[in-house]
Amino acid sequence: MLPDEPARTGAEGGHRLPGCYRHPERETGISCGRCGRPICPECMVSASVGFHCPECVQGGHQDARQARTRFGGLPVADGALVTKTLIGLNLLVFVLTEYIRPEWWDTLALQSAVPPHWFEAYGVAAGPDEWYRLVTAMFVHGGVMHLVMNMVSLWVLGPQLELVLGRLRFVGLYFASGLMGGAFSYLFAGEKLNSVGASGAIFGLLGATAVLYRVSRVPLGPVIALLVFNLVITFSLSRVIDWRAHLGGLIAGAVTGVGLMYAPQARRGLVQGLTVAAVLLAAVLIVVLQTARLNG
Repeated sequence: MLPDEPARTGAEGGHRLPGCYRHPERETGISCGRCGRPICPECMVSASVGFHCPECVQGGHQDARQARTRFGGLPVADGALVTKTLIGLNLLVFVLTEYIRPEWWDTLALQSAVPPHWFEAYGVAAGPDEWYRLVTAMFVHGGVMHLVMNMVSLWVLGPQLELVLGRLRFVGLYFASGLMGGAFSYLFAGEKLNSVGASGAIFGLLGATAVLYRVSRVPLGPVIALLVFNLVITFSLSRVIDWRAHLGGLIAGAVTGVGLMYAPQARRGLVQGLTVAAVLLAAVLIVVLQTARLNG
């Protein structure tokens, strides 16, 4: 019953209960815990204390701010869904290129060549129609051990970053790092390039993990030791490991991580989006300029 609403009186002069504000013909002794309007059993919505009317419940949902992770992502039940999906895609492409369609390996790998190494510009050096290789090569691997090492690393590094960043930001970090890794490979070995693997993207996750540890004030010793170990292996086996992709991915991951994790809250979405876009644009610019140089 509203404060200024008089109690209804029956024919015998006795007081009756107020009617539901939505169904006046239904008497009720329950009122909304927020606005005080009388509500019948059909209209009442259980609350932590008492009952609320449908309008107050709807208004409360509109006013409530959506929960976010520390760096602006949406909290989810499965914090490793994107990581699992990426691992699944890598496994699928490996099975396809290794056992079902081996000829696809050359089509998907990050390759380029120009005279005198080849008769004419080939692969990425041939122009935009071949630049898709910068993406597809991230899912191609050169053997079981290569695949296993990369997927184990992805499983170790991926879930914690996906959980704190949110899925969309994690995807942006992964592909920005992977594409910059491919761009570095093309920049330093574009005249004769043959590279595959998710290592560039994974080194990007390693760089972003270092930033996360710094932001969270977690001792950097373990992640630095892991980074140094990987870099030593990278440069010690430079004949079989593409150090250019590792270095490019690491730089891109660290830069993207800084933009994602140090963005001011007031303009967080804008700064984060511009950071990822800037890294992607830089990778594209490297590819464009290198292609022009090789074909000049």
